[in-house]
Amino acid sequence: MHTSRNRLASAAALGLAVTLGLSACSTGQESSSAASGPAAPVDGKVSITYLQKQGDQEYFVGEAAGAKAKAAELGVDLKVVNLGSDANKTISEVQSAVAQKSNGLIIVVPDPAVGPQVVQIAKDAKVALLTSDDQICATGPDPKSCGKSDLVARIGFSGAQMGGEVGKRAAEEFKKAGWSAADTRIISAWKQDVTVCGDRVKAAKDAFSAGGGADVKNIDIATDNTPTGAQDKVAATITANAGVKHWVVWGCNDENVQGGVTALENAGVSADNIAGVGLGAYLACKDWGSGKPSGMKAALFINGKDVGALAVQTMYDKLKNGKDFPAEAFAPTTMVDASSWQSAGATCS
Repeated sequence: MHTSRNRLASAAALGLAVTLGLSACSTGQESSSAASGPAAPVDGKVSITYLQKQGDQEYFVGEAAGAKAKAAELGVDLKVVNLGSDANKTISEVQSAVAQKSNGLIIVVPDPAVGPQVVQIAKDAKVALLTSDDQICATGPDPKSCGKSDLVARIGFSGAQMGGEVGKRAAEEFKKAGWSAADTRIISAWKQDVTVCGDRVKAAKDAFSAGGGADVKNIDIATDNTPTGAQDKVAATITANAGVKHWVVWGCNDENVQGGVTALENAGVSADNIAGVGLGAYLACKDWGSGKPSGMKAALFINGKDVGALAVQTMYDKLKNGKDFPAEAFAPTTMVDASSWQSAGATCS
């Protein structure tokens, strides 16, 4: 899981688009056929609606800022809508965007179960549909059970790559601390019906094992991807594992890791006995900025601005030039900690 700093001057923005485009090509993904939108390019000004879950979260604020900057550069009429966590609002806002003659919809769904309905609305209206961050399926509620050809094109980050980086860093922290596997536990916290979350956590587990932590027992914790939700669930887990001295914490996003770290610290576990590795860095940096010892040892910085800009560029290329959507296109990431988050450009929510 960053405000615009007006750094998207034309040359710089073009460079970013080219860089991200190369990143997308390197994934080896083919173009997506699901809900690819109208074949004929749009005449005149392009109109796009960007619908986001949790639009007040720092990551999505940054995503919207990046989308707006790119839209201004391209001369696109862009409307950003905050869906919160309301699946019903998702459907009504998609219908509203279609009624207002948007040429293209970019969406981050609160719940993947609404995917087939969103796809059908866009298809019936002959409106191009692109997802960012989270996947949706054209034919069913669960993207994990979806055929590749039925997954809607997605702009975001590689779950496997991100999770791998988190697990690798967690293994480094584990080895550096000199803990034994016998009295260490891993907390893996995520919303388990979100496909990209599962991809991240699985990759983290694999990378941690490969990095020397294969003997450490893992505890999977289902959360709602919020700090308070994760904190409550982790608190119960701590109570059930009273003999554990050291804890490694990762999850789908910064919210899960911060919630887990907070629960551990509230239970009397010292920061020295916690190795939390966040994903986003927008909450982790709050701990680092305080100057106090923290169980949040590192975080993978994901810049929402890059995703928002790439999503708008990708939709524009489709609507204006008839360029097929890639199945997936990925933005870059950077691992940061208390000493490097500011120089990397991370901002705190």
